[in-house]
Amino acid sequence: MKYVMFIIDNRRFLAFGFLMTFFGSFGTTPMISLFSGEIRAEFGLSHGDFGNIYSIANLVGAAGIVWLGRKIDQMDLRLYSSLVCALLVVGSLLISWAPNVFFLFAAILLLRLAGPGLMNHTVGTSMVRYFDTGRGRALAVTAIGQPLSEAIFPTLVVLLIAALGWRGTWMSMGIVFAIVLIPLVLWLLRDQKARHQRLLDRLSANRAPTASKTRQWSRREVVRDPRFYLILPSVLFPPIIMAGLFFHQVHLVESKGWTLSLWAMGFFGFAVARVFVSLLSGPLIDKFGATRLLPYYILPLVFALLALAFFDHPSVAFVYMVLGGMSTGARTVAINAVWAEIYGVAHLGAIRSTVQALVMLAVAVSPATFGWLIDWGVTIEAIALMGIGLLLSAILLFAVFYLRMELQPPPR
Repeated sequence: MKYVMFIIDNRRFLAFGFLMTFFGSFGTTPMISLFSGEIRAEFGLSHGDFGNIYSIANLVGAAGIVWLGRKIDQMDLRLYSSLVCALLVVGSLLISWAPNVFFLFAAILLLRLAGPGLMNHTVGTSMVRYFDTGRGRALAVTAIGQPLSEAIFPTLVVLLIAALGWRGTWMSMGIVFAIVLIPLVLWLLRDQKARHQRLLDRLSANRAPTASKTRQWSRREVVRDPRFYLILPSVLFPPIIMAGLFFHQVHLVESKGWTLSLWAMGFFGFAVARVFVSLLSGPLIDKFGATRLLPYYILPLVFALLALAFFDHPSVAFVYMVLGGMSTGARTVAINAVWAEIYGVAHLGAIRSTVQALVMLAVAVSPATFGWLIDWGVTIEAIALMGIGLLLSAILLFAVFYLRMELQPPPR
């Protein structure tokens, strides 16, 4: 009941976060990959050529988000969100028109930068910054936008491609984003001025002589803090492993003797588990703090990789996907909240943009790294065991951070 009342009381701002997360999926790998066949045929690209364009766009986007991401600390959220949505509009229209590979690269760069980059960054930063209490629930509610979008839009996109062609599909989406998404975002944020003033009052009270002070770290201070690098493996290793295995999922399925239809059914379990655990994680983070719970979200992925390493039964495909969805759902909520608990919210945009850029870099190089391992004859089972080693090392480093650095979670 408390969950429902929280959503009702904050329905407008939560709807803004959900909307940005929902439409941000249009720049994700699963969405863009739906057009890969048509794009490669149109521009005469091989699988490797298109993969190189995509990887380079990710690398450039990671550099761009470091600079653009910090601007959320300096700009009104209404203006910032509108500009981010405008990037998605431009990217959609540009790819629908692109006459050559250069413009194709520019369009993919904008889509990656706007969607999974800045739109998710905007949601994560704003939910954590403006919710002093209840931020776990806010992150949980808004996080379900992406799995719902990934469940709804692929079928719709396939139908649109059949009816309008791949270029017409991107053009129609760009027009919808321009005439629906941007005005709706501005309407949902119409009380942003009062919300931001409450934040300033809270930060001002925190600086009062009698207040229990929470230090507000700058990005420069954070990157010089040894604790940051003890936490970072817990942030980077899970998406590295998940992205690498998903990118080479056809090889994974063939090596296990499974069918693609069986594997595809697992995505439903992945989405359901992700949504369920996201909603469950919110109240737990509000009660115990994200810092305490951070290492636990890694454990389901450890068990998923154990199943992948030691068993070939077809049911393992579903087990792996469900456990992977659980880990991803908890991670999405916990990671966004932990930076605010440790480093404050005054420079949260700059801090999160650095982390987001590192994640984008990791996801960009992961498919190539896993591909080299496969080319060298490394089995999926051995890769799974390597992944387990990485995850256990991340948990160990986090234990060093938590025990030796004597960090106490903020008071509730």
